[in-house]
Amino acid sequence: MRHVLTLNAGSSSIKFALFEQDAELVEILRGQIEGLGSAAAKLTAKLNDGMVVDERIGDVDAADHEAALGRVLDVLQRAIGRAAVDAVGHRIVHGGLAFTGPVVIENDVLQRLETLAPLAPLHQPHNLSAVRAAQRAFPDALQVGCFDTAFHRAHPWVNDTYALPRDFYDQGIRRYGFHGLSYEYVVSRLKEIAPQDEKGRVVVMHLGNGASMCAIRDGRSIGSSMGFTALDGLPMGTRCGQLDPGVVLYLLQEQRMTVEAVADLLYHHSGLKGLSGLSQDMRELETAGTPEALQAIEYFVDRIRRELGAMAAILSGLDTIVFCGGIGEHAWRIRARICQNFEWLGIELDEGRNRAGETVISSDRSRIRAFVINTNEEMMLARHAAGLLAERRSG
Repeated sequence: MRHVLTLNAGSSSIKFALFEQDAELVEILRGQIEGLGSAAAKLTAKLNDGMVVDERIGDVDAADHEAALGRVLDVLQRAIGRAAVDAVGHRIVHGGLAFTGPVVIENDVLQRLETLAPLAPLHQPHNLSAVRAAQRAFPDALQVGCFDTAFHRAHPWVNDTYALPRDFYDQGIRRYGFHGLSYEYVVSRLKEIAPQDEKGRVVVMHLGNGASMCAIRDGRSIGSSMGFTALDGLPMGTRCGQLDPGVVLYLLQEQRMTVEAVADLLYHHSGLKGLSGLSQDMRELETAGTPEALQAIEYFVDRIRRELGAMAAILSGLDTIVFCGGIGEHAWRIRARICQNFEWLGIELDEGRNRAGETVISSDRSRIRAFVINTNEEMMLARHAAGLLAERRSG
């Protein structure tokens, strides 16, 4: 029995899952460590047999990603004993121009990926820290990098460029798009449950603490709301989304803010948190009901609606929409507000189906079908890692 581990490392968390592979991949464990680097660090994990780990971990074990991975190893040993991990699939946010599909991470690849850290400063350094920790923890396992940008690399030029001098495009300053592993999984799931919809003109909305939208035709991404970095497009939990670049120039030149202060503002103190002055958590905002919280929700919904119209234009029409991500999958009121008064485009939700979070939430009269699909980036990581492992062993 082969075992594939997946790691999705953020700035203060590590999400992990373990899969067994015989004829197919089967998830047997999923968990996460939150609050890395703090006294409040917490480890949770659930095995398919019902065993649950839910415990605080000490400062030493939560000091960094390598220390935290030691606690993950403890959980894995409970799950599979001393059985080997054959491959580790890593979520790597930015693959740049060179990495357009999953790749075995050797030292030269790791060095090239480190040069992309300025393009994804919130994610890339932590992604690669987990890779180095996994290399030491599993020296015999195949380390596989899977890229959030890869799904979007076939965009038409017009959806890939900025109106800057051509030299900048050649240097790699272009629209990359992100959340690709999520979109890739949703497309694969849509193909299983509604193959005719998967072949058409689809807009997938990945709505969570990070949020973006993707225009998909025949299962391929042709446009994304995100661009050169994961700041662009929709407002997010703490990120600003679409912003006039003149605002950045003003903050630097007139407000005399440092580059570091502007980056901190745009990445950590904007979005829903900045607008509400309260929280980036949609559940808290809906419960709070303050004027600022309501305005933050209104802005979030409005930007999604505007982007939906743009995506329909990119696709020259629309057949299907899909909601995924934490907000997309669970916040039925947000889904309802996004689709409200879109009958002219052909979208009509069924109120009961939407409240219940059914897979199909559109009404029987709706020309455009609307789905809720629980995304599973871990499954995509495992599939890619298992695929390269099979290639390596057959070669």
